[in-house]
Amino acid sequence: MIHQKDLINCHQRIKPFIHRTPVLTSRSINNELGLEVFLKCENFQRCGAYKMRGATNAILLLSDEEKSKGVVTHSSGNFAQAVSLAAQSLGVQAHIVMPNSAPNVKKAGVIAYGGNIYECESTLVAREFNANRLVSELGATLLHPSNDINVIVGQGTAAIELLEEVTDLNSIFCPVGGGGLIAGSSLAAHYFGKKCQVYGGEPFEADDAYRSLQSGKIESNSTTNTIADGLKTTLGDNNFPIIKKYVTEIVRVKEEEIIEAMQLIWERMKMIIEPSSAVAVAALMKDKKRFKNQKVGIIISGGNVDLTNLPF
Repeated sequence: MIHQKDLINCHQRIKPFIHRTPVLTSRSINNELGLEVFLKCENFQRCGAYKMRGATNAILLLSDEEKSKGVVTHSSGNFAQAVSLAAQSLGVQAHIVMPNSAPNVKKAGVIAYGGNIYECESTLVAREFNANRLVSELGATLLHPSNDINVIVGQGTAAIELLEEVTDLNSIFCPVGGGGLIAGSSLAAHYFGKKCQVYGGEPFEADDAYRSLQSGKIESNSTTNTIADGLKTTLGDNNFPIIKKYVTEIVRVKEEEIIEAMQLIWERMKMIIEPSSAVAVAALMKDKKRFKNQKVGIIISGGNVDLTNLPF
């Protein structure tokens, strides 16, 4: 059970190591959608994504002995970079299992932050196998990108800051991959919002969370053919109960809707967001009539884009 004080303590703990990212608005986007949108810009976070929050919290809570043996994670990119940078900031060695299909920009980030990369096949089974092998070989601590409780609590601090700045938000939208961000954000909305509902955005091509809420049990994806490379993982046994309890709904979007949303933010706000972030924007755009005249926050999860491989 995660309590309000857990989120408050976490936020205080990680403050020296993270940026308090801006909340931005666009009059033209507001007019087009018929509502007020507040973007929590975690693309301006250290390492370019919100995942710095959870990674920092999880490493700070390790014992000195655990820190001395290092940490291991598996990630397609943003959590890999976050763990590498957080570990470097705290004097800890980071060992990162990455699928060989991960974007080069994200691999380069891991190397720049001092992480050791171990490439594997682009499947969750391969990622988990190699991560567990490293844990047993090195005696290091495994940090799960989205199902570790300390990571989930850390990810919720972005929504805390958003709600501190816009106290009367009606709703918050998050992209849904492994479920850590939306679980943490829904806890923040529950404890710090004023009847603030949380919605997820998910690609049709990787809609396991949508189906999990329908069936009541964790579902998997047979294929993940989506441009949103950060959303190809599945929910975990720690975050799924939180999502079931506190998330209102998950909205699925098509690939062309993701690209359209990404392009809208780039053009109107002159701001780089990655496809995974655009999924949450696309979900709101798709359902804009339901939120007419409301105040809606979006967690812009990251801005790590391979500029040589843009979809527009």
